[in-house]
Amino acid sequence: MKRDYEKELRERVDYIRKLLESSGAKGIVFGNSGGKDSALVGILCQKATDKVLAVCMPCQSKRNFGEDLDDAVALAEQFGIENVVVDLSDTKAALTQAVEKVAEISQQASTNIAPRLRMTTLYAIAQSRGYLVAGTGNKSEYYMGYFTKWGDGAYDFNPIADLSVTEIYEFLTYLKAPENIIKKAPSAGLFEGQTDEADMGVSYAQVDAVMQKGSCGNDKADAIIAGYHARSHHKRQPVNRYGE
Repeated sequence: MKRDYEKELRERVDYIRKLLESSGAKGIVFGNSGGKDSALVGILCQKATDKVLAVCMPCQSKRNFGEDLDDAVALAEQFGIENVVVDLSDTKAALTQAVEKVAEISQQASTNIAPRLRMTTLYAIAQSRGYLVAGTGNKSEYYMGYFTKWGDGAYDFNPIADLSVTEIYEFLTYLKAPENIIKKAPSAGLFEGQTDEADMGVSYAQVDAVMQKGSCGNDKADAIIAGYHARSHHKRQPVNRYGE
């Protein structure tokens, strides 16, 4: 059943306001990637407080400096959100060079550096301003483990954690978010030509169907999704601490 997004908006904004009050934080910072999830988080936060900072963090990928940055700026302008850009390209290059002196970095490890640098950037800004870091991951990504541990998986709160990708798009449509953000293929923008669905080998519609009904009606897709979910179990668990 489709959600009542007028009600969802009211309740989520109230949740954010109460969280700010109880935490004593002065405002909120979030990573503004130019994608659907960060767009929804930014809009919700902006409706809860005028102390919101959107941070665009391009990192080497040409797409980060092109379409994604354009869409991020369009979102901030439409909804009146303060927006800044922190270019992490040189930072990633310097870290990679330093690490490669002692160990070879795999392709996957290299890909995960950018999300972890973005997390570090957001927390440096948040702590300096007395802000909270808002997470931007959705329920479908969480189910698949399609996020970077201690990267985009690290935050103080997440106002969209229970929403599937299908619901994210419906919510953005209700809020009249920039059309290009709603229409473009989901991508973490980690390298040229990268899209979430091509990486996973299944569509988000199939993932959402499995979460809702246990199957998407395609045995191969069901198996891929089950494999992702099983392999990423550790990402959804608390840190393993000896003695606890």
